[in-house]
Amino acid sequence: MNRSLVLEAVSTLGLQVDEQQLRACEQLLQELVRWNHRINLTAVTGNDAMTVKHLIDSLQLVPLLQAREQALDVGSGAGFPALVLAIMRPDCRISSIDAVGKKISFQRHVARMLQLKNFIAMHGRVEALAKEQPGCFDFVCSRAFSSLALMCELTAPLVAPGGRLVSMRAVNGEQEVETMRQRITEMGLLRETPVRYSLPLDMGQRSLVILRKAR
Repeated sequence: MNRSLVLEAVSTLGLQVDEQQLRACEQLLQELVRWNHRINLTAVTGNDAMTVKHLIDSLQLVPLLQAREQALDVGSGAGFPALVLAIMRPDCRISSIDAVGKKISFQRHVARMLQLKNFIAMHGRVEALAKEQPGCFDFVCSRAFSSLALMCELTAPLVAPGGRLVSMRAVNGEQEVETMRQRITEMGLLRETPVRYSLPLDMGQRSLVILRKAR
């Protein structure tokens, strides 16, 4: 982990981080590298790229979480942003779901290693979870969906009234919202101001599309 990049990002976001949390983030990336030699968990390799595209990208969500919220990362892959949220926000209950078993196995291993008592990783499909736990999450996020429309269709039922759905997207995410404005309204979602940011080392421009479920 490039600690200086992480500390700079934490400062920019106005976050508080202690040595235990920094060490946990380092261990997370170390385990990802170790597992990735045997099991293909991520195409992102290299110390700086992993620091920026996994850790720092995930950190952008931390200021959006409110105290003691129930959060869900959909299509969580190797656990980004879910594991980072669990490390940084021990006051919140963080869940993740992914259909690929080996990725959930990795997440569970890391959670045990880091003793993340506020984290649970679920192996399954979001469609089934939406039927089992409708309206159970205050905060639902994902950076896995290629289509914002598909994400809204599948995850909106999971969001509690007044809760938020956050899609981590490239800069064209705001344009996607415009094209589906009517459908968003029909699903009972309200648009909030998106959050734009640039990743360090010129690794990309990003946007957090934020939709709130009507009460």
